[in-house]
Amino acid sequence: MIYLNDFTFPNEDMEFDFFMKVKRTCYDSFYPFQILSGHGLERIDFEPVTIIYGGNGSGKSTSLNVIAEKTGINRDSVYNKSNFYPDYINMCKMQLRAGIPENSRIITSDDVFDYMLNIRSLNEGIDRKREKIFEEYLDVKYSQFQMRSIADYEQLRKVNRARSKTQSRFVRSELMDNVREYSNGESAFKYFTEKIGENGLYILDEPENSLSPMRQMELMQFIEDSARFFGCQVIMSTHSPFLLAIHGAKIYDLDEKPVEVKNWTELENVRTYYEFFKKHMNDF
Repeated sequence: MIYLNDFTFPNEDMEFDFFMKVKRTCYDSFYPFQILSGHGLERIDFEPVTIIYGGNGSGKSTSLNVIAEKTGINRDSVYNKSNFYPDYINMCKMQLRAGIPENSRIITSDDVFDYMLNIRSLNEGIDRKREKIFEEYLDVKYSQFQMRSIADYEQLRKVNRARSKTQSRFVRSELMDNVREYSNGESAFKYFTEKIGENGLYILDEPENSLSPMRQMELMQFIEDSARFFGCQVIMSTHSPFLLAIHGAKIYDLDEKPVEVKNWTELENVRTYYEFFKKHMNDF
């Protein structure tokens, strides 16, 4: 499914005209101006799966954030903006083939890491409360409680619960269970499968972070199936050779100026892996 058909970024001439009009000289950075134009990225024509590839600093994340901002899709984590961001977004153009579904979103590494940290913090809070309830159980069970008014009713119920249950059963009844914690890779993969639903536009910024090669291959299959069978359009940046090999993906190489569309086997990152394993073929 294709919701976003194409996207156009301001070129160097448009940016020059803009700066000649505003004449602002008190800023050290004009971000996101001069980032994508410096790599010759002016237009992206999308497929069901489109990949933005390039080295560090090539503008992959910038392009994804700009697209997400222009389309207005959901996002969880904040990201760096500048005073020029609204001006830049206004200069961008996009063409839709269909209305963008409400469940569409951008998912970044920060989202995944925050998800893992939130689970960890929640469990730490539960553990602290558990120790407090252990102590409370003994105080309540053996207290000399007398109900004097209706205001004491809740305390009476707690006393009765404590006296009718073992310490473990009392604590479990007063406290939610710990959320199961997974490894970083398992949590990251679980996050993607929970957030990516049917019929949506999803922008993924280097989703391979924290994922083992096997998990990357599982994510590759999940993205392929989401685009092929479940009405999703996926736009992502990645260095992963597994994700770059997604069947039918259109890949823009930001390491070339102007930007070129390439086959995954032509990309420098993939060739580096290939040459490394070829050199060590006898070791296998």
